[in-house]
Amino acid sequence: MNDFAGRVAAITGGASGIGAACAALFEARGATVAVVDLPDGDVSQPLEGVFERIAAEHGGVDILVNSAGISAVGPVEANSDEEWHRVLDVNVVGIVRASRAALPYLKASPHGGVIVNMSSIAATAGLVNRALYSASKGAVHALTLAMAADLVGDGVRVCCVAPGTVDTPWVARLLANAADPAAERTRLAARQPTGRLVTADEVAAAIAYLAGPGAGATTGTSLAVDGGMSGLRLVR
Repeated sequence: MNDFAGRVAAITGGASGIGAACAALFEARGATVAVVDLPDGDVSQPLEGVFERIAAEHGGVDILVNSAGISAVGPVEANSDEEWHRVLDVNVVGIVRASRAALPYLKASPHGGVIVNMSSIAATAGLVNRALYSASKGAVHALTLAMAADLVGDGVRVCCVAPGTVDTPWVARLLANAADPAAERTRLAARQPTGRLVTADEVAAAIAYLAGPGAGATTGTSLAVDGGMSGLRLVR
């Protein structure tokens, strides 16, 4: 499949996890991929210069995948003001920074520009001990809808994916800090109706669908990739 031939895809957080899976998939399907990640592409800092360089080197930007993000654990009282500001700055304002910097090129894309944001099941489901993280992803969901409304007239589509628990290096670090890593992994897998963690490749495939030419009529949509967690209530 070569459906991304001639397109330039910029991926924040593209050096690991879901972002790296996206980079590999987009490249395999013909895209020119620009990875925006630390230390040179920090979403907590202005990114205009980064996208100017990408556009100058590759002739533009057609697709932006906003995958960079960080997590937080605990109920609403657990995190300090500083941590709230840090997580919201990366997870929400980071999307704003990247999108703002990429928009001149996305609007000029001959293919029609696309932005795919990284939301989460946490945006719409009340998860225990995830207050700050959930707040940030709820904001991403709302931001996606607002951006889609603002940009549809410019020919730029904006969607998001909402993964469940994904088997990534971040989850591996979370498990390593648990009192019983094996039991915690089993618990995380069991809360998804499929009985397993989502893979980074599965999320990347969903992102590629939303960014691809076959989804030209799709904007303002959140696509769940969560093993059925958001919609299924199984009686056993």
